[in-house]
Amino acid sequence: MGFWATIAKRVGYGLLLLVAVLVLNFTLISIAPGDIADTIAGDMGGADASVIEEIRTRYGLDQPFYVQLWRYMSRVAQLDLGHSYFFNTAVTTLIFEKLFATLLLVFSAQILAVILGTVLGVLAAKKPNGAVSLTVTFLSLFGFAAPVFWTGILLIILFVSIFPIFPVAGMFDVTVEGGFFVQLIDLLHHLTLPMITLASIFLALYSRLARASMLEVLGTDYVRTARAKGVPERTVLYKHALRNALGPVVTVAGLQFSAVISGAVVVESVFSWPGLGTLALQSILARDTPTIMGILFFSSFVVIVFNILTDIALRLLDPRIKSG
Repeated sequence: MGFWATIAKRVGYGLLLLVAVLVLNFTLISIAPGDIADTIAGDMGGADASVIEEIRTRYGLDQPFYVQLWRYMSRVAQLDLGHSYFFNTAVTTLIFEKLFATLLLVFSAQILAVILGTVLGVLAAKKPNGAVSLTVTFLSLFGFAAPVFWTGILLIILFVSIFPIFPVAGMFDVTVEGGFFVQLIDLLHHLTLPMITLASIFLALYSRLARASMLEVLGTDYVRTARAKGVPERTVLYKHALRNALGPVVTVAGLQFSAVISGAVVVESVFSWPGLGTLALQSILARDTPTIMGILFFSSFVVIVFNILTDIALRLLDPRIKSG
């Protein structure tokens, strides 16, 4: 099967998976106790059964499950994610308002974790029993075991309370005035702690994986042959071994993208980062079903797209996969 035919097949599977995720999410949210009518009644200080029933009728919640599901799937097919009950605006508008903040946090944390984790893994693989390898192993175990919210709280205590270097919350400082570069520096200043917090657990994973992959590649015949021919060690490591060792790291990075997004929900809550995670938490507390469904749909879409992009990257990185 050709390269593009394989990608087209993966896209088809991705669309089927997206439909299955939509049906599953809608079903789980529908069978959960309570709905937006209960939330509105609670905000009103209480309401009798007739008022609650009128609210359900207004929002179409009195319809049978299959009718509600069909209406929702039809709207999604037209790229209409519905109207938020709680925020009183289109769900698509809400998502795109918060999208930049979440993507900035997720991509920066993922890039930091992959690059720094790979570098640490390569350094650890050069001398598997050396001090660098032991240090990387210790830091990896610590970062992997520490809950992400606990890491965030520690960083706030250290770099906000004890050493007031970074801001504690938000994405911008409203008191900062200036041009593009001034605003960019302010943004990066606010981004640093959330990015490090989210990257910490994945940094541990990628460093351990890169170390194990490099050790495996360095033990192969072609590496031993290159060394026997007198090829410089730097060339052996970074030209011959590293490219083949990157395959598992790229694969796991693509598969872990969903975990990065879920971790961003917690990090955004800790640092009051104005992204989709904060919006999701507010929507869950308000039982705003359309917004919850829209965020779940968009998150699933992003994860599926990045799994496909990971497959493309692997085929470009390793010709053996492409030829197979």
